[in-house]
Amino acid sequence: MKALRIVLRQTSANYRKAGCLENKMTYPLPIPSTVIGALHNACGYTEYHPMDVSIQGKFSGLSKKAYTDYCFLNSVMDDRGILVKMANADCLSNSFIRVASSKKPQGNSFKKRISIQVHDEKLFEEYCRLKDISMEIKEQKDTVYKEKIAEFKQKKTELGTKKKKLEKTSEEYKRILEEEKKIKIEEKKYLDDFKEYEEKNYAIPIKSYRSLVTSLKFYEILHDIFLIIHIRAEEKILHDIHENIYELRSLGRSEDFVEVEDCNFIELQDFQEDIYSKETLNTSMYLNRRDVEEGKIFNLEVDLDHASGGTKYHLDKEYSIQENKRIFTKIPVLYSSHFGAQESSENVKLDFWGEDEEGNKIPVIVNFL
Repeated sequence: MKALRIVLRQTSANYRKAGCLENKMTYPLPIPSTVIGALHNACGYTEYHPMDVSIQGKFSGLSKKAYTDYCFLNSVMDDRGILVKMANADCLSNSFIRVASSKKPQGNSFKKRISIQVHDEKLFEEYCRLKDISMEIKEQKDTVYKEKIAEFKQKKTELGTKKKKLEKTSEEYKRILEEEKKIKIEEKKYLDDFKEYEEKNYAIPIKSYRSLVTSLKFYEILHDIFLIIHIRAEEKILHDIHENIYELRSLGRSEDFVEVEDCNFIELQDFQEDIYSKETLNTSMYLNRRDVEEGKIFNLEVDLDHASGGTKYHLDKEYSIQENKRIFTKIPVLYSSHFGAQESSENVKLDFWGEDEEGNKIPVIVNFL
């Protein structure tokens, strides 16, 4: 069977587990969707190209890295967080100016300057003016605006009552229709002018101001990573990946850079003998759980008293777009560091990579997901 073998190294990486918030936990190896997505991106594919992957590797250690998380609230809060002005009101990014920040967990007020620290006096005064305009607009809506809308409504009601008493062919009826049209045009102009005034003087300028809340969160980081990835796909896809492999810049986060140590076409071998991971590269691997259940690949005992159970995962592989959402197909796997196989099968094959101290080629079990 023809396949493509890719050997990668990373100084550090986080293969993030979905749903982790306070502590962004990592998978021990990149998951199928991460690998497939990175290869698609390297090849410039804009549509899904089917492929199966075998993922194994190891790392030297795991640590936690603290970082500051930025959360922009949907509205500007007067009593908490950090008041900022965005460089682009229509885009949430790290491009913002700190205007003022609250000093205490509660009891603060930006508008009243209670328990706050002002970082930019000019922008803070602009924000206060906008809040004053907001109060003026609210007051107008409760008084002048409300009265004017009621006046239009009353005029239309009076004209409607008069129309009911007249013949539709009479001149008076036609005159009232014209008067109704004028009132509706006048009402629409009043509403549009008021809305334009509100948007221009308050709604649009205030969009640039946001409440920012920061919190301390953590990443789990794997260190000194070694990966062996096998790809099974149509020959053209394999050639595309081989030609564009050095466009593969990262795996995991955008800052998790990769070093491509090897990328070659290979012929995977069938076998009919016992092969164990501890006797090969001693890597950990995602095993296809269906193959495990059918006995085509299996966990090994750590010692006479302890069995290696492995860790069960349901990992994302490929996705389809449904109602503008990515719906991933999940595959059951078993993460194991102690495994073996007695013979080859459809998804279990044999490869050789590197040499041992005696110069013999090191066998590598391959299990496609």
